[in-house]
Amino acid sequence: MGSKVFVKCDNKNNANFSDMICAGGGNWCVIFWLILINLVRTTYCVRVYDELHIGGIFPIGGKGGWQGGQACMPAARLALEDVNNRNNLLPGYKLNLHSNDSECEPGLGASVMYNLLYNKPQKLMLLAGCSTVCTTVAEAAKMWNLIVLCYGASSPALSDRSRFPTLFRTHPSATVHNPTRIKLMEKFGWSRVAILQQAEEVFISTVEDLENRCKEAEIEIVTRQSFLSDPTDAVRNLRRQDARIIVGLFYVVAARRVLCEMYKQQLYGRAYVWFFIGWYEDNWYEVNLENENISCTKEQMKMAAEGHLTTEALMWNQNSEKTISGMSSEDFRERLNQALINEGYDIDNNRYPEGYQEAPLAYDAVWSVALAFNKTMERLKRKGKGRSLRDFTYTDRDIADEIYAAMNSTQFLGVSGVVAFSSQGDRIALTQIEQMIDGQYRKLGYYDTQADNLTWLNMEQWSGGKVPQDRTIVRRVLRTVSLPLFVCMSTISSCGILVAVALIVFNIWNRHRRVIQSSHPVCNTIMLFGVITCLVSVVLLGIDGRFVNPDTYPKICQTRAWLLSTGFTLAYGAMFSKVWRVHRFTTKQKQDPKKKVEPWKLYTMVSGLLSIDLVILLTWQFSDPLQRRLESFPLEDPLSSTDDIKIRPELEHCESENNSVWLGLIYGFKGLILVFGLFLAYETRSIKVKQINDSRYVGMSIYNVVVLCLITAPVAMVIASQQDASFAFMALAVIFCCFLSMLLIFVPKVIEVIRHPMDKAESKYNPDAGISKEDEERYQKLLCENEDLQRLIVQKEEKIRMLRQRLVDRDAAKGAGATNNDSQAVAPTTLAITQDFHDQHT
Repeated sequence: MGSKVFVKCDNKNNANFSDMICAGGGNWCVIFWLILINLVRTTYCVRVYDELHIGGIFPIGGKGGWQGGQACMPAARLALEDVNNRNNLLPGYKLNLHSNDSECEPGLGASVMYNLLYNKPQKLMLLAGCSTVCTTVAEAAKMWNLIVLCYGASSPALSDRSRFPTLFRTHPSATVHNPTRIKLMEKFGWSRVAILQQAEEVFISTVEDLENRCKEAEIEIVTRQSFLSDPTDAVRNLRRQDARIIVGLFYVVAARRVLCEMYKQQLYGRAYVWFFIGWYEDNWYEVNLENENISCTKEQMKMAAEGHLTTEALMWNQNSEKTISGMSSEDFRERLNQALINEGYDIDNNRYPEGYQEAPLAYDAVWSVALAFNKTMERLKRKGKGRSLRDFTYTDRDIADEIYAAMNSTQFLGVSGVVAFSSQGDRIALTQIEQMIDGQYRKLGYYDTQADNLTWLNMEQWSGGKVPQDRTIVRRVLRTVSLPLFVCMSTISSCGILVAVALIVFNIWNRHRRVIQSSHPVCNTIMLFGVITCLVSVVLLGIDGRFVNPDTYPKICQTRAWLLSTGFTLAYGAMFSKVWRVHRFTTKQKQDPKKKVEPWKLYTMVSGLLSIDLVILLTWQFSDPLQRRLESFPLEDPLSSTDDIKIRPELEHCESENNSVWLGLIYGFKGLILVFGLFLAYETRSIKVKQINDSRYVGMSIYNVVVLCLITAPVAMVIASQQDASFAFMALAVIFCCFLSMLLIFVPKVIEVIRHPMDKAESKYNPDAGISKEDEERYQKLLCENEDLQRLIVQKEEKIRMLRQRLVDRDAAKGAGATNNDSQAVAPTTLAITQDFHDQHT
């Protein structure tokens, strides 16, 4: 250690002269110099001080990371001045600081450290700032038994005592913010957050701690995005993930790039809340924009920054009480501002250098060093081994341990608040919460992590006047059939049911009439029951979640399938059995035309088709029943709402696990019957049999049913996602088939009964009734013969006319009298012959 003489008037030290003559020994030269020094000190109040040297590493001139040395170094100089002016602190010693710039670069910081260590004088301790530099310095300093005190490092990784055994820091760990963030999320009811981080160790370890705390608090982390220097893609991904509450962890240079990208991606305003780190300067978002090539203007940056929250450990004492230096925090602020003005900073216009918020931490760090050295001196003196701080070397573990123990027990009230260290060397501090309102940071409250006490000032302001939501509220809206459409179709179906019931009554009431008997009234009644069943299914097709709850909906699905399938089989099967019997009559040439149709054969065919239906439906229901399945559609904006709401339309479907298999089976069976029925109707299109007097109308009904079914089935599958169109199309197809079938088959019968109330021989109802195929062929043959005979009669009449003319001419040649007599005799004879010939051939 070196020594230096400087003037400092202190009369109390005159009495301590005897204490300084202790190492003189017997050497007269030494005694002479001691007497001379005492004489000078007594006369001129001059005292000799030994110097204690510490190294300082400050980030000042870099272009990335935290350049907080700009304000922290002037603060450290103020602390050195105040410490050295205290007579009761480090008596006989003066504290010196040797420093250099690390630019917040780990490699450069290591180089600065080595220069400080290997260049005289020897250092007793190191001060460092910036987490990346502190990590490098603290990990290496243990090899020289040096204590490292960090005034500007918040990395949670530095809390690892096994990795950094000699590290202390006046800057709280970044993890101190995480309990505060969790507390705020719980306060405002946010349970879904996103994280955007810069790829630096300090932020990586902070995020890991935050993730663990979120998991314990049951808060979902929707996404975690990281970037190295360009945050464009990361911010864009936040938008894709619909992140609303976002925790941002990055240095201030990166923060400006993030803020500009926030503006471009519109990730600000009433729908978003950003958590930023609180140790940025108040005007961080509007400085250095041109130098850093930020493409946003100051107005745009201010707009994007409005409303964001910050959490920071309290770095300025909130009370006006005097601290260990004799100043209050406001007194220190005035001195610091003056020092910064002297260095050229425009403090009067609120242009603060980086690190201004952390300046109290650097000031208190120097005081922590001085107090630790002072306590170490006392401990070494009590041990009585004659050792002091001047004896420290980089290999001296004993003195290093004494300095460590003294630092670990240091506690005082500084300008940054109460300074104390945990067992991990971390600063114990309260957390302050602020919000940017109208371009200014305003305090919202404080949080004491150890006591779990949140002091809230109720000063927060939110755009839109309400707390933002942590996600887009997605309201699930069930798409239902339009009520007017449902009522309309249900009304038409009800009318059709009433008509079918009336026709059943008509059919039973007039079953004794030949016009009804010949059309097989039981088959007609079966068809009408099928029509009623199909029309009832139309009503069920429109019943959805508006009318029934989700538990009941599968039952509606099953009932709908049963009614539609069995109704089709009853209605179409009855018509199919008729056209089948007509085809059987006309294809067997030896069939007895007078043979009657046995009704039981018709009923058997309908029963057979219905049995197949029942087997398929029962197997389907018991092995793979229909269930309610929701089809979701893309999000939609509500028509009018100030809330952050999206509409998620949903549509109910009736499906089973193997739905396509069962539908294929049903469609295959029905389609086979439809095609076969179409073939039979085509084959018998011009055939009439007396035993089934409405075969032509039945065939026409089959044509219509087949065509409508072949169109409806595929189209309904295509438009299944459009509830109104699907319901209207299927309902109209069913209604049209039912009404058309009733019209074709029953209207002629009703007209016949009305026109002929008394049961007479079939007449105009069906001109072709009672004519078999053989009779029709015979009739056509007779018509041809009659035409031939008529032509022959015309020829004969022409011949008779010629004969008459000859007779007239011959009689004219004779006398008038004779002629008249002969003509009167011949004319009746000729007429009689002609009439007899005509009657014979006719």
